[in-house]
Amino acid sequence: MKDQPRLKFAVDRGGTFTDIYVEETRNGVTKGEVYKLLSVDPANYKDAPTEGIRRILEEKTGIPHPKGEPVDTSRIDWIRMGTTVATNALLERQGEKFAFVVTKGMRDVLKIGNQSRPDIFDLRVKRADVLYSTAVEFDERVAIIRDGESSRGLRVEVLKEPDLATLEQDLIRIRDELGIRSLAVALLHSYVYREHEEAVEKLARSLGFTHVSLSSHLTPMSKLTPRGYTACVDAYLTPKIAEYLAGFSQGFQNNLKDVSVEFMQSDGGLCSIETFTGYRGLLSGPAGGVIGFSRTAYKKTEDGKAPRSVIGFDMGGTSTDVSRYAGHLELVFESETSGVTIQAPQLDINTVAAGGGSRLFFRSGLFVVGPESVGAHPGPVCYRKGGELAVTDANLLLGRIVPSMFPKIFGPDANEPLDFEATKLAFNKLTEEVNEFEMLQQETRKGYAARHFTPEQVAIGFVQVANETMCRPIRSLTEAKGFDVRTHVLSCFGGAGGQHACSVARSLGIDTVLVHKYCGVLSAYGIGIADTVVEVQESRLVDYDNANALQDALETLERLKKQATENLESQGVSYVSTRAEKFLNLRYEGTDYGLMVQEPEDGDFKGHFIADYQREHGFTIPNRRVIIDQTRVRLIAVASTGSGGKVKQGVHHKPT
Repeated sequence: MKDQPRLKFAVDRGGTFTDIYVEETRNGVTKGEVYKLLSVDPANYKDAPTEGIRRILEEKTGIPHPKGEPVDTSRIDWIRMGTTVATNALLERQGEKFAFVVTKGMRDVLKIGNQSRPDIFDLRVKRADVLYSTAVEFDERVAIIRDGESSRGLRVEVLKEPDLATLEQDLIRIRDELGIRSLAVALLHSYVYREHEEAVEKLARSLGFTHVSLSSHLTPMSKLTPRGYTACVDAYLTPKIAEYLAGFSQGFQNNLKDVSVEFMQSDGGLCSIETFTGYRGLLSGPAGGVIGFSRTAYKKTEDGKAPRSVIGFDMGGTSTDVSRYAGHLELVFESETSGVTIQAPQLDINTVAAGGGSRLFFRSGLFVVGPESVGAHPGPVCYRKGGELAVTDANLLLGRIVPSMFPKIFGPDANEPLDFEATKLAFNKLTEEVNEFEMLQQETRKGYAARHFTPEQVAIGFVQVANETMCRPIRSLTEAKGFDVRTHVLSCFGGAGGQHACSVARSLGIDTVLVHKYCGVLSAYGIGIADTVVEVQESRLVDYDNANALQDALETLERLKKQATENLESQGVSYVSTRAEKFLNLRYEGTDYGLMVQEPEDGDFKGHFIADYQREHGFTIPNRRVIIDQTRVRLIAVASTGSGGKVKQGVHHKPT
């Protein structure tokens, strides 16, 4: 019997395609390969990642792995995955039914929100619905008192002992009458004093509640509203994540007990399958792309000069994700998704609803691209499933996609190539509609000369609209933050990235485009070479210039580093080495906006805060005290991934 391979799988389950990067080690030689299949194909398989792994094992081993039976895991070293399960559940409002437990008198705090208006001139504002089914008020109250003598600048005074007896009756009622088994808990000042939230969890567990999300454990930061939202998102999504992971594990022998399984988090770090949660997984797939291009595109130039900053341009089937890398991962610690503010570390990724699957509309003389997507099923017209015209069809008609070079995974039996003729017929029909509109304008508008369009011109028009839509978030990440977009390199990846990269670069004034050999599956590749990350944080409220304030903060960072190391060890993750990134969250006194400053080489956190504030806002506030709001440690466990780190850099091309 021939030598059997050892396999490592990195999977990115996107909205349209599931991409797999697999490393095969046979006879001491390791090589990487890529695979792609539709994320949704109910006629042929239930779960795309499981099916992809099954097919690869069958191909590599020559041993049949029948559909519907648990997949043999004896040759799998590890599986790493990014998934859209959490994102889709939040966007489609398909999460778990749960109750929100909050301090008495604050039951409507999330309904009120922060009163921001997405469109300030909209006279008919439609507020996003809250995620919870009901709110339960908990009679307790603590006060936070400024204390200059304390190392944290705070001390706690309990004003009202918790009324657990009344809460017990309320929890029993919602459990029995509403069938709720999941809770989100956010109490006033619990970011400093978590004992009351922990008492709620202990009581709820004893009453049979299966999931309890405590804001003090998830994100111990000030601001009740975003902290409450974060707990709600976790209570809403984590049970669904657990349900999906259970189903995924059941597709393999022994429920994957003998295989290392890790999931990508929104901050670009991996975590074990046991610790993967909803609120940390909203950018699970896109985060892999950031890791992928940061490792492959940020390189010294051929003449030895310092690397140029890179813009990641990830155009997939459903959306386009853009991000920036200048030597370190750029994180945000408060973001908004689908009308919900979340306090959690996330890579600074801007997403726009323009991808290969974005639908094409002709409305009242305008070419409109998206935001609706045709998805993977039925998909664009060329997928042979009765779909609608999409950006992919436009690129196919223009010759930017060559059917013979595309996988034959389309049609009812998932074995046919792209259908060029169907796309051509659909564009002919749409072009007739456009030309009829032009003639109508000529008849009804004095002096208007009708234009006659060809199908190719119509397709180019839609592509140009899509390109401009994708340029906007890139400008937001660069010019809006004080960076010159023209000095960057554009690293394009994603299934559709190469079809639009040069046009986008030309529009932005970027002279260099980098295309990696794995550009079509770079998010999956990034997941495969990512490191495991553990984050811990602690709130404080102290003047930076107080005596010993900085020294106390540095000692706290060391203590948090030890805590993060213990958390890492408890996950049982194998790694080669670790490194710690230490942060202080600083803000001007009397302001609500802080900046997370990573420990600089010269140790001057305040100086770097002022410089960053000037660059981002265009001004500083002299003679105003700087407050330390939070200490945070990000511990990175560097793993050995075989040949992953040795893949060659892509090729540079200048747009013409």
